[in-house]
Amino acid sequence: QVQIVESGGGLVQPGGSLRLSCAASVRIFNIYAMNWYRQAPGKQRELVAGISSGGNKNYVDSVKGRFTISRDNAKRMVYLQLNNLKPEDTAVYYCKARNGVLGDSWGQGTQVTVSS
Repeated sequence: QVQIVESGGGLVQPGGSLRLSCAASVRIFNIYAMNWYRQAPGKQRELVAGISSGGNKNYVDSVKGRFTISRDNAKRMVYLQLNNLKPEDTAVYYCKARNGVLGDSWGQGTQVTVSS
């Protein structure tokens, strides 16, 4: 089981930036694909960005060009850089570690609020 802890959320004005961090407590980190999800009030949780164990990245269309996912395997960390934030980006952001054999592990989430 992987323990996941997210941080970096907060209140930001439209057009602003945040950097979310995800720390994974696991002995072997680079066998996991890492994903960022978000859930806005009254909406389903959606996949925002993912990065494979090999470093391949994917994004939901609504954040392409604004969000960047990265990972540091030595530090067992995943990051999500959020730029040009919009009010519709307001949500709780969750980090998930995924391995096809070992299963999935979720963090508790970090709140991102975009408001003037």
